[in-house]
Amino acid sequence: MDKGTSTFLQAAIDEARKGLEEGGIPIGSVLVHDGKIIGRGHNRRVQNGSAILHGEMDALENAGRQPARVYQESTLYTTLSPCAMCSGAILLYGIKHVVIGENTTFMGEEKLLGSRGVRLDVHDDEACKALMRRFIEEKPELWDEDIGR
Repeated sequence: MDKGTSTFLQAAIDEARKGLEEGGIPIGSVLVHDGKIIGRGHNRRVQNGSAILHGEMDALENAGRQPARVYQESTLYTTLSPCAMCSGAILLYGIKHVVIGENTTFMGEEKLLGSRGVRLDVHDDEACKALMRRFIEEKPELWDEDIGR
């Protein structure tokens, strides 16, 4: 993993840890444009009573309204494989590159993203997996709710 990827994936992991500390689901994400984080977020469904604030959605929301070109030139870093909702937002805004911390815990819509030309870099990151393992062991019902089971 190159230094930039390592730095930005670590920022997503830091977001995931914030979510866990707040009593939420430890999934974090950052949106990077021109080598700078323009949006960061973590799953806030529990904290905000939200139906949609997954980590990727929170990062996009916190990036604010951007011109289409900015999304198309950005990379989204996320600690966990994007679900159908988050993948839809990735496709809607034309984000062409997604770096995924891990997809062992949950396999999202990677086939869909790939079929639509999104470049995916999946890392088997132990910190990402450990956060999810701990969370699922402690709060399996919350995890099931978050993925729609």
